[in-house]
This record gives sequence, structure tokens and C-alpha cells, in this order.
Amino acid sequence: MGEIDKRNHLDETPFSYRVNKDKTIFLEYYGKQVKILKGKEAEKFLRKVTEAENEKDVQLVMAKITGNFKRGNEREAKSKGKDHKTK
Repeated sequence: MGEIDKRNHLDETPFSYRVNKDKTIFLEYYGKQVKILKGKEAEKFLRKVTEAENEKDVQLVMAKITGNFKRGNEREAKSKGKDHKTK
């Protein structure tokens, strides 16, 4: 896990989820709803969360599903792209 969350953002537990009575899952990032899971996608999510060893692993599952997990290289990639376009 140490190599995945190098800046320890998941320690802040930014993600949360709610399950309603028809098994629809609402994923939230800092209290704002960012994704809704239904059907097989919701079942797969619940299985992964249940199998997670600790809260940080649960956070990582939610981060990956929402696509809201930065890798730390975005700024570098953008600047390389700009340099490449100007040449």
C-alpha cells in the first residue's frame, strides 16, 4: 500500500458510501456524491469492501472505482505534453 498512496491522502478517509434498500450504492468524496453503483457493479464493490483488510484498503477501492485517485505525476505529464506540442 505504501507505494500506491505515497502522499497518504487516503489516511484522511475522503471517501464514504451509503447503501439504500434496493442495494444501490452512493459513493461520496468529501461528502459530495461522485458515483452511483447498481446491479453487478454494486455487488462487486461490496465484495471488495468486505474483503478489504483495513480502512485504507476500503478507501483505495473507492478511489479506484471513482477514478478520483491522483498518481502524483499529472503536472509532469502536462508539461511534457506542452513541450512536445511546441516543437
